[in-house]
Amino acid sequence: MQNSLNRLASTRILAVLRAPSADVALRAADALVAGGVTGLEITYSTPDAPAVIRELCAQYGDTVYLGAGTVTTADEARRAADAGAAFLVSPGTRPKLTAAMKATGLLVMTGALTPSEIMAAAEYGTDVVKIFPASLGGPAFLRSLRGPFPAVPFMPTGGVTPGNIGAWFDAGAIAVGAGSDLVSAADLAAGRYDNIQRLAAQFVSAGTRLDPAEVRA
Repeated sequence: MQNSLNRLASTRILAVLRAPSADVALRAADALVAGGVTGLEITYSTPDAPAVIRELCAQYGDTVYLGAGTVTTADEARRAADAGAAFLVSPGTRPKLTAAMKATGLLVMTGALTPSEIMAAAEYGTDVVKIFPASLGGPAFLRSLRGPFPAVPFMPTGGVTPGNIGAWFDAGAIAVGAGSDLVSAADLAAGRYDNIQRLAAQFVSAGTRLDPAEVRA
């Protein structure tokens, strides 16, 4: 599992992709990769998410770090694993769901916000705690959490922008999840894939100003 954590840390940015169709998801993924973002989280709010994962696996292979997001059932976890996902992300943390996600052998990230929720996530065996919605507390909140939870890998998601991504890493994030600030519903609806590519490049540029070795995993 340490290799999976290292892969996440080196990828640094996961684009949280919520598309209105499989075709739009595939085109947005192409734009993200062209802009330099190679971490792709295909959420189950995207129609035919496993099919999208399978197609992207065939197209990009190991050049992208690809997984499933908004996993809320054991069946979704199994289907994503069968499609070729390398990691699974859930917006919250539930014991039976976490166990089902862990049973796939993939890297598991589950959502939490409060100290009690973080303790529960660690107890259930999650590999990475997804701080969501991270915008509620900002980097200062994550920095505070590092005190009582120095060994927990954190991935803030929600409210991550090119302007604050460095602060998130400086606060101790192993990686960040970027959703609507990177791939907006408006850009997807209008087919503005050039804008998605441009934003991806901005995120990558801002997120690589720190050496990956400085990120605390």
